[in-house]
Amino acid sequence: MEIILLERIEKLGSIGDIVSVKDGYARNFLLPNKKALRSNEANKKVFEANRERLEKENAERRSDAEKSGGKLEGVEIVLIRASSNSGQLYGSVAVRDIVDGLKDKGHDVNKSQVVLERPIKTLGVFDVRVNLHPEVHVTVKANVARSDDEAELQSKGVDVMAQMFEEEKVPTGFTETVDPNAEPGEIAADVLEDAAETAGEGGEEAAA
Repeated sequence: MEIILLERIEKLGSIGDIVSVKDGYARNFLLPNKKALRSNEANKKVFEANRERLEKENAERRSDAEKSGGKLEGVEIVLIRASSNSGQLYGSVAVRDIVDGLKDKGHDVNKSQVVLERPIKTLGVFDVRVNLHPEVHVTVKANVARSDDEAELQSKGVDVMAQMFEEEKVPTGFTETVDPNAEPGEIAADVLEDAAETAGEGGEEAAA
């Protein structure tokens, strides 16, 4: 279907452009949300008669979005979640969680403005895009941690997940004595001495 764009649509075009899109996309999204008109002679005349007003309104909305974006850019929200020892969340962080986190900080955004390609399912700090206007977008940070202390560390650039893996690698229990002078495959000298003494003591006890 050919349509006339009433606002800039990413990857499609700008106000006034006539483009072809799939029928379903036009009928289910663009037309009902007044982002476009069907391209025909009557609508072309309607658009041209209103072009100046539409462009002025768009410029005003863009200006407002830029002001809001200045306050929102780089904002970090902390989301406390339970996770496994490997950092996998029990559940996930979705668009609604981002929206609620931003509203808690005084930023009024809606779900359609938050672009999250896939739900967040691990601990860490993630960049999330927020579209405030077809021509204005900002990036906020979602700091997903198990506690406020961990969130603070992650905010400073500490990789909490890497730390968890390192802690799991720390050996516990028995450790073998190493003689730096021993040849490969040899038993450390002090271990041999200890073994000889133990054997000697055992022989003395048996003789007694």
